[in-house]
Amino acid sequence: MKIPEPTHNSIIDDIRAPHQFHIIYLSKWYKYKFLILLLSDILALGSAWGFARYLNHFYSPIPAPLVWWVWFGLPSLFWIFALVIIILFASNGLYSGSTNHSQNYVQTTKLISFVYLLALVLGYFYDPQLAPPRSLFFTSWFTSLATVMGSRLLVSLILGQSKIKEMQVLVFLIASSQRLAKLSKNIEKRTHYKVCGAAFSHTANSRATLKAILDSGAQEVLLESLPKTELASTLYWSLRRAGISLRLLPSSREMLYRRGIPEIFAGLPTLRVDHYFLVGWDYRLKRWLDIIAALIGLVILAPLFCLVALLIKFSSPKGPVFYRQERIGLNGRVFQMWKFRTMVVDAEQMQKKLEAKNQNPDGVMFKIKNDPRIIPIGHFLRNSSIDELPQLFNVLCGQMSLVGPRPLPIRDVERFEQWHHIRHQVLPGITGLWQISGRSDLSEDFNDVVRLDLYYIDNWSLNLDLTILIETIRIVIFRQGAY
Repeated sequence: MKIPEPTHNSIIDDIRAPHQFHIIYLSKWYKYKFLILLLSDILALGSAWGFARYLNHFYSPIPAPLVWWVWFGLPSLFWIFALVIIILFASNGLYSGSTNHSQNYVQTTKLISFVYLLALVLGYFYDPQLAPPRSLFFTSWFTSLATVMGSRLLVSLILGQSKIKEMQVLVFLIASSQRLAKLSKNIEKRTHYKVCGAAFSHTANSRATLKAILDSGAQEVLLESLPKTELASTLYWSLRRAGISLRLLPSSREMLYRRGIPEIFAGLPTLRVDHYFLVGWDYRLKRWLDIIAALIGLVILAPLFCLVALLIKFSSPKGPVFYRQERIGLNGRVFQMWKFRTMVVDAEQMQKKLEAKNQNPDGVMFKIKNDPRIIPIGHFLRNSSIDELPQLFNVLCGQMSLVGPRPLPIRDVERFEQWHHIRHQVLPGITGLWQISGRSDLSEDFNDVVRLDLYYIDNWSLNLDLTILIETIRIVIFRQGAY
C-alpha cells in the first residue's frame, strides 16, 4: 500500500493541538455553572481564612515578611493559596459541566490538602524560621476543606432546583440507522436537551460528520455503536479540540475511552468523556517541555557526543558519524531522522539481500538478530540506545517529540494497512509505549505495535508521557529488548 499524500486542506498539526488557544471553552449553561462554582470557591476560601485570622488574633500574628500586600482585608498569602487551589481545581475538571466532576468531594479534599502540604514542605526548605503561625495554618487548612465542600454542596442543591438547569443543551447523535430515531425520541422527551443533528455510526470519523457537528453548534455528541477502535481517536481528539463533550452509550462495541465518567444522560447510562477546562494548555506544555528538555540534553550530552563520534570513527573509518534516514512523520510528511551511525555505509543496499531473514512474519518492520551490517561499536550503541540521542535535534526542529509513536522508514510504511496510518496523526517520538512494552521483542505482529500507539493517542496525558520517559530510562539502563 502506498503512503497517503498529506493534503494541505486538512489539519496539518497534531490532532491533540487546539485549533485556537482557549483559556475557557464552555457552553452558555456551563459558563453560568463555572462562574457560580468559581465565585463560591473564592468566597468559601476567603471565609475560611477570615475565620482563621480571627482566631489567630489570640495567638501570634503573621510574620511581616509574609505579608506583601493586603486585599479585601486578606493577606497576600491567602491570595497565593487561593490562586493555586483554583488552578488545580480547573486542571482536574472540578469546573467542568459534568456533575460527577464538580461534586467530586474526595478530589476536592485531596487538592486542597496537597496545596497546604506543599506549602509546608516548601516553607521548611526555604526558611524553617519564617512560617505562618501554626494556629493560622492548620485552622485555615481544615476550615477551607469544610467551607469549600459545604459551598459546593449548597451550589449543587440550588442549581438542581434552578431554572438555569433548564437551559437547552444541543446534542448531536451518532448511531446506527436502526437506533437513531429511537434515541432522538428518547432525548427530546427531556426539555433540557435538543437534538441538533445526526449521523450514522460508520461515518463517525469522516470529515463530513465532523463538519456537520461543528456547523450544528452541538455542545455534546452522543455516540452508540463505536466504529473500529483503530479509528476512534480521530473523533475524540477532534471534538476535544473544539471543546465538545463526548458521551458513549454502553452498547458501543468497545469502551476505548477508559477515562470516561459514568453519568446518566436523558435517562440513559453513558460514559462522559469531558473536554478540559483549560483547552490546549496540556499540549502546549508538552511542546515547551520537549524544547527545553532537548536543549538541556544537547548541552549536557555534548561531551558524550564527541566521545561517540571518535569511537565510531575508530570502529568504522569509512562513513559519517551521523546517519540520516527518511522517516514518515506527522500526517505522512517525510523528514530526515538523525542517529549515530551503527552500520556499514552500504547498509541499505545490503538490506535487500537480507529481506529473506527478516524475523517479523508480517514483514512490515525489518529486524534480525546478529545483523551482519552492524559495526563493532554499533552493538553497544544500539543496546544502550545512545544511537538515538541525536534525535534531540529533530525534537528542536519540531519534527519529533520526546514521547510518541516511533517514526518508521518509508520501506515499512509502504507495507501498512490503511488503519495503521492513524498513528501518523500525532507527532512521532524518540520513545513510546512500544519501547517500554518489549521493544524489539514485541515483533510477532505489527498490529500489536500499532494498537499500543493508538492506545497512547487515545489516552494521552502529560502524566502518561512522564511515565513512559521514566520507564524508558529504566529499560535502557538494564538494556532490555534492543538489538
